[in-house]
Amino acid sequence: MPKVPPPVYVAVGLAAQHLLAPHGRPTPVRAVAAGALAAGSVYVAASAVRAFSHKHTTVNPLEPERATAVVTDGPFRYTRNPMYVSMAGVLTAHALLRGGWLPLVPVAAFVAVMDRIQIPAEEHALSWSFGRTYDDYRGSTPRWLGPPRG
Repeated sequence: MPKVPPPVYVAVGLAAQHLLAPHGRPTPVRAVAAGALAAGSVYVAASAVRAFSHKHTTVNPLEPERATAVVTDGPFRYTRNPMYVSMAGVLTAHALLRGGWLPLVPVAAFVAVMDRIQIPAEEHALSWSFGRTYDDYRGSTPRWLGPPRG
């Protein structure tokens, strides 16, 4: 199981974005777009935490084996990973504020680390813990974003 909490990757990404575009000055349009994206991302994250809370299960991504339920409602209807979608949204919002394409590099790095390291480890633990229940959910709901699959 990965040992670095995903919010640490977000903090590193935000710092990297600042270093990659230290003098970014947002236009009003970019500022509004970034604010809307950040607010939406925070809302999705809060909705995910609320869904975990209603199921009385852990939100700790470093210990998925402690999960007591498969959460499939709220934002989990549209993505198996609303917390990571939210974190990527916050990084993307900050990239919009900074301007240019270089601040998007940490967004891509974050998504790659989550997609190739963090999420597969979580999915393995959840599949082991919940078997077919989780496997059916995984087959019907996208890893990142999209409509539920038939």
